[in-house]
Amino acid sequence: MEKLSIKSWALDDRPREKLVAKGKTVLSDAELMAILIGSGNRQESAVALSQRMLQSVAGNINELAKLSIEKLMTFKGIGEAKAVNIVAALELGKRRQLENLLEKPKIGGSNDVFKLMQPIIGDLSHEEFWVLFLNNSNKVLAKHQVSKGGMTATVVDIRLLFKQALELFSVAIIVCHNHPSGKLKPSDADIQLTQKIKNAGNTLDIKLLDHLIITEKAYFSFADEGIL
Repeated sequence: MEKLSIKSWALDDRPREKLVAKGKTVLSDAELMAILIGSGNRQESAVALSQRMLQSVAGNINELAKLSIEKLMTFKGIGEAKAVNIVAALELGKRRQLENLLEKPKIGGSNDVFKLMQPIIGDLSHEEFWVLFLNNSNKVLAKHQVSKGGMTATVVDIRLLFKQALELFSVAIIVCHNHPSGKLKPSDADIQLTQKIKNAGNTLDIKLLDHLIITEKAYFSFADEGIL
């Protein structure tokens, strides 16, 4: 038996033709993936294979984007070329999301910081510590990665952090880091570091507005919790 290619389906069931005729928004995630991979295997169509792949991550596209090429190739009918297509398409989607953040956003609260930084550090498997440098209108002048660590910790050089703030003539900063574990509770080290940054900022007249701990779906704000 030959592979069940999209060309062999009834016209109304072909996602490529459906996209052209009715628009991209009417297609399901599985149908969009089926267009990427083109064909399934001897037992299932491209759409059925795509549905099975999505079911393996509970339908979560962000989780699918975390799968390596090797992991994708464990699904019958997915070779290296198809796996590369999937990875490339999902990476383009992520970059498009980041492109929307290129304009200098104005920070009105912790949720604005979460929306800005979650696509960057929310789903990483290691910790990263970032700083947002703000002007007197609370617009983001720049955002920089200060350090990159392991799965449970990262080391922050406070002198480097404020060197960048001074170079940008920033009047305020917001710091944030991710917790790959998904736990939102700040550690003692997180609290101590926050206090050190706040004290250093007071000396330089650069205010620390907030410190966020970010996970894939949620965040903890030191300012919101009244512990800054």
